[in-house]
Amino acid sequence: MNTMAAERVTDRRQTPEPTVSGARRKALMEQFRKAKPAICMERTLAFTNSHKQTEGQPVILRRAKAFRAVCESITVRIFDHELVVGTLGNGHRLGVLCPEMSWSWLKEEIDTITSRKAEPYQFTDENKKLFVEEIVPYWRGQSLEEFCLERMPEDHKNIGIGTGIMDTEMKWRSGVGEITPDHQDILFVKGYSGIKNEALDQLRQLDNLSRENQEKRDFYRSMIEIAEAMITLGKRYSTLAESLAENCSDPVRKKELLTIARTCSNVPANAPASFIEGLQMVFFVQLGCLLAESSPAFNVGRFDQFMFPLYQADIEAGRLDRAEALEQIECLWIKLSEIFWLLTENGAKYYAGYCGFQNLTLGGRKRNGRDATNEVSYLALEATANVGLHQPSVSVSIHPETPDEFLIEVCRLARRGNGMPAIHNDIIATQMMMYKGLPPDQARDWNGLGCVVPSTRKVSEWTYAGQYNMAACLEWALNRGKSRKTGQQFGLETKDPATFTSFDDLLESFYGQVKKLIKTGYETTIIQQLVHQESVPRPFFSAMVEGCMESGKDLTRGGAKYNAGPGWVVVGCADTANGLAAIKKIVFDQKKTTMAELCSALDNNFEGFEELRQLLVNSPKFGNDDDYVDNLQVELADFSDREFRQYRDVLGLPFHSAIMGLTFNIPTGNSLGALPCGRFAGVPLAEGSSPHPGTDISGPTACIKSLGKMNHENQPGGTLLNLKFLPKAVEGERGLYGLSALIRAYFELGGYHVQFNVVDARKLLDAQLHPEKYGSFVVRVAGYCAIFTECTKEVQNEIIRRTEHCAL
Repeated sequence: MNTMAAERVTDRRQTPEPTVSGARRKALMEQFRKAKPAICMERTLAFTNSHKQTEGQPVILRRAKAFRAVCESITVRIFDHELVVGTLGNGHRLGVLCPEMSWSWLKEEIDTITSRKAEPYQFTDENKKLFVEEIVPYWRGQSLEEFCLERMPEDHKNIGIGTGIMDTEMKWRSGVGEITPDHQDILFVKGYSGIKNEALDQLRQLDNLSRENQEKRDFYRSMIEIAEAMITLGKRYSTLAESLAENCSDPVRKKELLTIARTCSNVPANAPASFIEGLQMVFFVQLGCLLAESSPAFNVGRFDQFMFPLYQADIEAGRLDRAEALEQIECLWIKLSEIFWLLTENGAKYYAGYCGFQNLTLGGRKRNGRDATNEVSYLALEATANVGLHQPSVSVSIHPETPDEFLIEVCRLARRGNGMPAIHNDIIATQMMMYKGLPPDQARDWNGLGCVVPSTRKVSEWTYAGQYNMAACLEWALNRGKSRKTGQQFGLETKDPATFTSFDDLLESFYGQVKKLIKTGYETTIIQQLVHQESVPRPFFSAMVEGCMESGKDLTRGGAKYNAGPGWVVVGCADTANGLAAIKKIVFDQKKTTMAELCSALDNNFEGFEELRQLLVNSPKFGNDDDYVDNLQVELADFSDREFRQYRDVLGLPFHSAIMGLTFNIPTGNSLGALPCGRFAGVPLAEGSSPHPGTDISGPTACIKSLGKMNHENQPGGTLLNLKFLPKAVEGERGLYGLSALIRAYFELGGYHVQFNVVDARKLLDAQLHPEKYGSFVVRVAGYCAIFTECTKEVQNEIIRRTEHCAL
């Protein structure tokens, strides 16, 4: 890194923090810590009452009118110290129930929801009564869940619900989520008044009432309802702020409240005219997303790109200084941390940590291929370090021309130990987007979505249609299609593995099982997509994605300018590669055991077979730069991609795969018996594309060389590598530059994503034993962060057991 750049970084890093900023941040953080996640029924009730009044009307219009009813009636609150405002009801950390998606799970869990093991929620007796007496009777027989399950074949339900073999639950118990609002070209240009006017213009241009135009008419009317709803929500906050200001005796706070009033009188109705208005617009839109459908992965997008023009204008006009901008960003960060996705107890096993998966991307390139890093990129990193919470999920996009100073600041943040940021290879992400069908200039404008998915504000897609357990297919190949834990016949009844005479025999049986499981996933997704089109169109989201207004079509009908096919996540890829490599080496190459003895050992969870287990444990393992097993990992990933891409969704788009996986590795591992890699029954599988914990024993360089052999660009749903370092490994300037070099090296090898936990296992164990000492201690879980003490013990143990690298 050149000296001038280093001096600029030092100057920026040593900018004094105003006392007021630190005090405000601490006060807001304290409010956050005191708030316990709770279920709010305000959205639920307003949505239900609206539907009672709109029986017989077009579904898309009913949903838009219900959204408007929510925005007109939901409690508006402005809490002390806030500069960015908005809540999902009368409190801080609130989850909203969407009964039109699913209500039965809450009825089943109503007596345990406040005390359950995984992610309990506060739920008052008053709200329970309202739910049972008013919500359930109306929505019984009318929910997305019921419509989907009614059409789903029994064998698909048997394998895809609560088994750990497949997870299809998300898209029939929840909305789609997984979208990035187009701030650059729609919201920050038109505001909702502009969206309303555009819809009115489109309505006037419909010159006949053909069937197509009838549907367009309904669509444009729904756009008007959505725009009016958001305008109303902003005005309600403006009015509240004015009222609070009138009764405020503190002149400083009075001035802040008047600023909030002016801000909310302009946004979201109009395009933001200042930096603070841009931040408030972002949060209003995030609230709107959750009120429209409680789902994950409503992404902020390329924050530094759409916020920089407002920042620059305010700085040049003398309306703002850097310290004030930093404070305002911190306020937004804390508000974003309040948002989470309301989950079933089973769902919480897969998405642990009270997370909203709101991805926010920094750096990268402009559409013309030039570096896009700017001052807001650095401010966002600094705010993330100062706040230290789990949201937003900050991602950075790194390419060969990324300034060294920016990457150093990224590494400086990473080694703080709170799991931020996720670090992505911009070149590979662009290739992934082109693989999905986007032209190069649009592909370069990608942003992170949810965990590690590359997406863009111009595209509509189901980035996560479900996940399948690849290691289960290996278990079935070695047990004639049956589960070793339950004995159920989930897979194909293939031939007795004791009769395998070659490794190819094993592969034939294994790939047959994978093909069957992938076909089941495809068929399930088609059913879900059709039901989504019919029963839960997405007018709120259609208003902020290019193409829908022009085509007069909802997102579910392919209205977006660009559409991409559904993604399915592969879980247990490394465990499968390790298991196949072990069989190939120990059984067929070295002939140290037989298939019959191996299967007997697996049947008995290695009890009485410890000598054989040690042979399997010491066989080649993915993550050590060993082609013997790495080549198998590459082929497994490529096979999954090839198999999925032969299928087309309801819009005619090819499916694709991903190897990421949140906390899927825990319940999927729990569903399996012993595996031929030497893993005992029930142990969590490898997480994402990472090696199985404890098996990558050759250091981080060998690990990234293994990962670099994979064809990441053919996994457009994303790949994920978690690395864990002891703090001493990255301390000092040498550690900082070493971490930077490791990232550059991995990306030169063709890797897509890497993220770090820089923490000592002793600290994690102490936090597990004494949670009261650690407050909002944040760690990297998978493709997202969570507060360690709010995770279940199973998730905590999974983080603790990951390989600790003591040197770069």
